Amino acid sequence: MSTNAAPAIKVLSLIPPMTQLNTPYPSTAYITGFLREQGIDAVQHDLALATVLALLSKTGLQQLQQAALQVSEAQRSAPVNAFLDHASDYIATIEPTIAFLQGRDSTLCHRIAARGFLPEGPRFEALNAYADTGYGDDEDDGGSSDPLGWAFGALGQSDRARHLATLYLNDIADVLRDAVDDSFQFVRYAESLAASQPSFDALAQALAKPANLIDATLHRLTLEVMAHHQPTMVVLSVPFPGAVYAAFRMAQTIKQHHPDVAIAMGGGFVNTELRELADPRVFDFVDFVSLDGGERPLLCLVEHVRGQRSVSRLVRTFTRNDHGVVVYNNWQEPDVAFEDVGTPTWDGLPLMSYLSLLDMLNPMNRLWSDGRWNKLTVAHGCYWKKCSFCDVSLDYISRYDAASATTLVDRIERIVAETGQTGFHLVDEAAPPKALKALATELIARGVHISWWGNIRFEKTFTPELCELLAQSGCIAMSGGLEVASDRLLTLMKKGVSVDQVARVTKGFADAGVMVHAYLMYGFPTQTVQDTVDALEYVRQLFEAGCIHSGFFHRFVCTVHSPVGQHPEQFGVTLSPLPPSQFARNDVGFVDPTLDGSGTSHDELGAGLKKAIYNYMHGIGLEAPVHTWFGLPKSVCPRTTVKPDYVARALY
Repeated sequence: MSTNAAPAIKVLSLIPPMTQLNTPYPSTAYITGFLREQGIDAVQHDLALATVLALLSKTGLQQLQQAALQVSEAQRSAPVNAFLDHASDYIATIEPTIAFLQGRDSTLCHRIAARGFLPEGPRFEALNAYADTGYGDDEDDGGSSDPLGWAFGALGQSDRARHLATLYLNDIADVLRDAVDDSFQFVRYAESLAASQPSFDALAQALAKPANLIDATLHRLTLEVMAHHQPTMVVLSVPFPGAVYAAFRMAQTIKQHHPDVAIAMGGGFVNTELRELADPRVFDFVDFVSLDGGERPLLCLVEHVRGQRSVSRLVRTFTRNDHGVVVYNNWQEPDVAFEDVGTPTWDGLPLMSYLSLLDMLNPMNRLWSDGRWNKLTVAHGCYWKKCSFCDVSLDYISRYDAASATTLVDRIERIVAETGQTGFHLVDEAAPPKALKALATELIARGVHISWWGNIRFEKTFTPELCELLAQSGCIAMSGGLEVASDRLLTLMKKGVSVDQVARVTKGFADAGVMVHAYLMYGFPTQTVQDTVDALEYVRQLFEAGCIHSGFFHRFVCTVHSPVGQHPEQFGVTLSPLPPSQFARNDVGFVDPTLDGSGTSHDELGAGLKKAIYNYMHGIGLEAPVHTWFGLPKSVCPRTTVKPDYVARALY
C-alpha cells in the first residue's frame, strides 16, 4: 500500500429550508456529480423537503396543535383559530393529502375536488372572489356557480384537487407563521434576517433564541443525516436569503455535536450578498465561505481538509484567522471549464417524495411548482451580459463558458437513465440561441425525447424556423425579459431588443405551440407615468395577438453589482447612502426625481399593472382602455400614446 495515498474524505452537501417543494434545488446535484467524477466520496441530502414533510405529518400537526394552544386567545390569528377549531380534521387528512401531492394516491383527487374532505381555512376565502376586472362587475361567467369553473372548467379534477390541497397547505403554513415562527414561509423563510443586512446582529440574535418547533425539527433531522452519512466535510448550499437562517441553524447543530467536521458555505446568496464579509461571528457556525463557481474552491477545500493545502492557497474563500479576523484567500488557479464540470446526479435525493403543488398564479408559476424537473445548465454565465439592471460584474453572469451539444445530450441521457424522468428546466440566465439550436439538432438526431423549458432573450436570432426546431426537440415553454416594454427604456438598460422585435419572436414561439412568459419590470430609473401606461398597452396588445400567454410585473430593484448601482449618474438617479457592512450587501435604495410632482408613485402604478396582467392571463379585460386599470385621476394617469394596431403592424 502506498504511503502517499490521500487521506479519506467524505463530503455531504445539504439543501437547507426553504427552497422548492416540487423538485430539489440543483446545486447539490452539481456538486455531488462533480466531486464523484473527481474520485471523491460525495453524498447529498435535501433537508428542506425533509423538514416540510416532518412538519406536515400527523405527528407534526399534533405538535403544531400544542404550540397553537400556547398562544393566548387574544393573540390568536384567524388561521390559528381556524386550525384549532378543526385540528382533528387537519391531523386526519394531512398524510393522505401529502400522499396525493406526491402522486402516490391519485384517486383521492375526487374527494378533495368535491370540497368535502379537506378543512378549509382563510386561504379558501379567495375562491369565491372572481378576478377583479377593475372596470365593471358584469363579466359573463357562463351562469356557473362554481368559483373554480373559470380556471378548470368542467374537467381538470386532478388540477382542481391539487390547487385545493395547495391552499390547505398554505393555511397550515400560516399557522406555523402565527403560532410558532413569525418568519416562517414555504419559500421566503426568514429572508428579512439575511437579505441586504449589513450586520449579522439580526441573525445572531435569532440563532441565540431557544429552539421552536421548526428549529427542533430541523435540529433532529440534521443529527439524523449526520449520523447516517458520517461526513468529514459538510457543504451548505444557500441559494436564496430565505434559506440562510435555516442553513446557520444546521451549522449550529453540526458545530455543537460534530465539532471536528469542516463546514463550508456557498451558493447564490453568498455569491451576491457576502462579497464584503468581515464579521467574525459568521465563523462561529461555519469554517469556510466560498464565492462564485464552486468547483475549483471545493477541490481546494478538499485538499485543505486532507492536509494537502494551506489556508493561504484556498481559492475565493473567506476564513477566520487565529487573531479572530476574517481573511479573504484567493490563490490564483483557473476555474474548471464548464465542459468538465460533469453530470449532476440526484442519487440520494427522494425524487418520489416531492410535492406537486398548484398555486395557479400564472402558467409559468405552474411550471415552477408543479411536477419535478431535472435542472440543467446549457452554459455558465450570460452571453449578452450588458443589461444595466443585472449583476453583470459577478461571475455567474460575466464568465460565459459553454459546453458542446454532444456533451449536453450525453448529460441529459445520463440524467434520464438515473431519474427515469424526461422533464428538464434549463436554468441559464439567458440560454444562447446558437447553443439551443445545436442542442435541439442533437436531441432530434439522437432520438432523445424530452420536454424542456428555459429562459432566453427575445432576440431576432429566434426566427420562426428556429422556434419550430426547438419545439420539435421538446421545448414546451420559454420565458424572457420584455422588462419595461418601452423602446426608450430598453435602450437605456441596454437590453438589446425592441418591442416590435419581441412581438415577432414571441409570436414565432406561440405559433410553434410553445407557451411564452414575459418578465416585466416597472420603476426603472426615469420611467414616467406615461411610460408605464404605454408599457401596459404594449403588453395588452401582445396578449390580444396571442404572442404571450403569461407574464408578471416585478418592481425594479437596484443592486450594488449592477451598472445602475455602480454608475447611477448615467441613469439619472442618486443612490441612498449605504451603512458600513460586515455581512450582507446587495439591494441599494435610490432617489429618482422622475415622478416628483406627478401625485402618484411606482407602488400605486404597480398595483394596476399586476391587476391588469392577472386578468389578461385569463382573457378578461383586453378591450378595456389601459389607463382604467390604475384607478387614478385623469390629471395623473394619461391615456396611452401607443397606436392600437402597433403589435399587429409589427407582426405583418
